[in-house]
Amino acid sequence: MNRLITALLFVLLSSNLWAAGGPAVPMDHIEPDISDQESLQRGLTLFTNYCFGCHSMKYARYERAATDLGIPSEIFEENLILGDAKIGELMTISMPEDQAKIWFGSAPPDLTLSARLRGPDWIYNYLRGFYADPKRPYGVNNVVFKDVGMPHVLADLQGVCAEPPELGVEPQVDPLSGNIIAQSGCDSYSSEGSMSRDEYDEAIYDLVNFLEYVGEPSRLESVELGRTVLIFLAFFFVFVYFLNKEYWRGIH
Repeated sequence: MNRLITALLFVLLSSNLWAAGGPAVPMDHIEPDISDQESLQRGLTLFTNYCFGCHSMKYARYERAATDLGIPSEIFEENLILGDAKIGELMTISMPEDQAKIWFGSAPPDLTLSARLRGPDWIYNYLRGFYADPKRPYGVNNVVFKDVGMPHVLADLQGVCAEPPELGVEPQVDPLSGNIIAQSGCDSYSSEGSMSRDEYDEAIYDLVNFLEYVGEPSRLESVELGRTVLIFLAFFFVFVYFLNKEYWRGIH
């Protein structure tokens, strides 16, 4: 029995370390809101422009995303579908897996269920955790996933941190000046991006929010259905209560 418990603990700890990409690091927490259509639309745009070239979503369909995000099919097809794909098809990519292994060391993973596997906090901090490292093949490393084999594809937005960014830092404000003296993210950059730190954090939130939606697109329907069922049960309980009372009245 002791050996079985030890083995189970080893498996759980190993899987947690694998899911995190290495030792745990402090992380900032976010609360995804998949009911925010505007955020999801911005996140989809970022994913299409920066991620979709290498990462597929082969368990999701263009049409479902267009419907749920409130995007007319014509606009979706014209602006968010690459190549000759049709709106009813799955969100796959044309990159050959064998070639991807040669280019990146391993094929970039499908991201349909990434938020469910890693968790939104992990992805949010990972995409904010790149920094300059000339020893790495793509010139960058990551504080969340050490020695990752992925280039910093969002560098033109964020820039490249000159030093490993500190994550999970509670914002500190100077009480006299009101200026922020400490917060998560980069303190200096080896190259500048087109966004400020706050703008980039908001963009990454939108992207993670979209990934959270794709991992379970029926969640909003489930929540609404659950509320309807609970309201029905509460309403039905009144009739059952009085029926039960009337049934037992002659016996007691």
